[in-house]
Amino acid sequence: MSKKTGPTNPELMSLIKELRILSYKQKVNIWKRIAEELERPTRQRRIVNLERINRVCKNNESIIVPGKVLASGDLDKKLTVAAFQFSEQALNKINEKGKALTIQEIIKINPKGSKLRIIG
Repeated sequence: MSKKTGPTNPELMSLIKELRILSYKQKVNIWKRIAEELERPTRQRRIVNLERINRVCKNNESIIVPGKVLASGDLDKKLTVAAFQFSEQALNKINEKGKALTIQEIIKINPKGSKLRIIG
């Protein structure tokens, strides 16, 4: 008897499925790559602080984090940040300067994934 592996969160499982379908329909690899990142075990998923985001991003850029964004550090740039999860403080700090979105929201806004950068 083998143990079930992969995510068990129903919301995450449906998001991964949606990303794979979108990747195939739009013929864009970015969504497939995000789905693969989200399939990782929780301990291996990306966790990014605002300090790192601020350091590596340019003003008015759109980024995606296939994991969680934490509030350590400050943002001094206007950014659109999409992620699977945000800490509450990170959400507040991002919304002061730019916009925080879920991955589902960024899919609807930008189905081709153009001008979107993966940070991790």
